[in-house]
Amino acid sequence: MTIRVLVVDDQAIVRDGLVTVLSLVPDLEVVGAAGDGAAAIAAVERTAPDVVLMDLRMPGVDGPTATARITAAHPDVAVLVLTTYADDTSITTALAAGARGYLTKDAGRAEIATAVRAVASGQTTFDSAVGAVLVGRLTGATPAAAAQPGRTSGAPVHERFPELTPREADVLTRIAEGRTNPEIAAELFLTVPTVKSYVTQVFAKLGVRSRAEAVARVLR
Repeated sequence: MTIRVLVVDDQAIVRDGLVTVLSLVPDLEVVGAAGDGAAAIAAVERTAPDVVLMDLRMPGVDGPTATARITAAHPDVAVLVLTTYADDTSITTALAAGARGYLTKDAGRAEIATAVRAVASGQTTFDSAVGAVLVGRLTGATPAAAAQPGRTSGAPVHERFPELTPREADVLTRIAEGRTNPEIAAELFLTVPTVKSYVTQVFAKLGVRSRAEAVARVLR
């Protein structure tokens, strides 16, 4: 299956570079490019992409605003953020707006292509720098500490969301790390159907409908 991609970035050299490198990936088709959020919204209507590769900080209509408008009007379109910034506020704002994934611009072509495929299939995905920030927020640790083996994940989540069981908190933390259901199952020694059940329970208790919304809910 070919995935239709719209590239959005206000810097022409970055935008053109992304169009060029993604056009070389066999299962991706770049259907358009836009230089700001307003142009991106119009381009989605015109080109019907599967994935929008979205910059955040742009003049006029910025990335989060465009993301919110696109995902509200076209819930089947996945927004994947590609930006220079990996700070708490930028990540939280993008996820709250409806982005399904978040990469920084040091990502290579293969990583971007993999992330595009992931969000197109309904998954959430984050690069390692963003994952460390998210885990730090979930665990109460600094990003550096969160990236270390042997971290703990349950108590801080339970303090904020006492309705979650310890296992549900484990699952939520791994959702924030961008893990798929099979990956969560392997890490927690569970079956994939069991993980799916836990994910459904977490969504119901947090009042969300997607992985990105779950992470945004925790980061508020």
